[in-house]
Amino acid sequence: MRAQGKKKAGNDSQYVEQIEALSKISKAITSDLYLEDILRLIVTVTAEVMHSKICSLMLIDETSKELVVRATQSVSEEYNKKPNIKLGEGIAGKVALENRPIVVLDVKKDPRYINIKIAEKEGLCSLLSVPLSVKGKVIGVINCYTSPPRHFTNTEIAVLTTVANEAAIAIEHTELMVKTKIIQEELEFRKLIERAKDILMRRMKLTGEEAYHKIQKDSMNTRKSMREIAEAIILANEIGLR
Repeated sequence: MRAQGKKKAGNDSQYVEQIEALSKISKAITSDLYLEDILRLIVTVTAEVMHSKICSLMLIDETSKELVVRATQSVSEEYNKKPNIKLGEGIAGKVALENRPIVVLDVKKDPRYINIKIAEKEGLCSLLSVPLSVKGKVIGVINCYTSPPRHFTNTEIAVLTTVANEAAIAIEHTELMVKTKIIQEELEFRKLIERAKDILMRRMKLTGEEAYHKIQKDSMNTRKSMREIAEAIILANEIGLR
């Protein structure tokens, strides 16, 4: 009975630790931290709660279709500089391609693992790798390594999957905000150029194409952006109208 009581207390303590970790990650995601800081916090907190030696977060580069390490709490220079992994290659590559978690008891003995030399040097043994997925689309993976052999439980897999889902939402949200900002800036830029063109067309009797080329030429000659030239034309026109 006493042994069962100790085991229950240990499980309760681990459960509380996991809930607190998820709470920290959720707060970070809804904060105004930069994405890099959020990702670094995620791997640090995850490493603590999973008691892992190395925790890394890799994202898919859409151009090369490779997984790139974007955050890790590891101080291992060799691990941090490890080469990118193509989709379908290695454990992480298969996780990303198949959109499912993979557990490995000993990476040094698994033929699918492709960085055995790093694992041997860093003393890495067991690995839990889960996909970062948003609406069925995989954008990366989270990897948790331990030094002693470890049989990851279903609960641990579920916790890391929840962390991965939270991270994926944060990344997707940030990228959407960046894209929206770029689109807004592009629209504002086009409006400024059109206003400046209209002013030049009216004041200098130029065609739309001639007005655009004048803005472009002034930009090159003054080494200022076309936006700055357009704003100067608009400002000069407003002063002249007063």
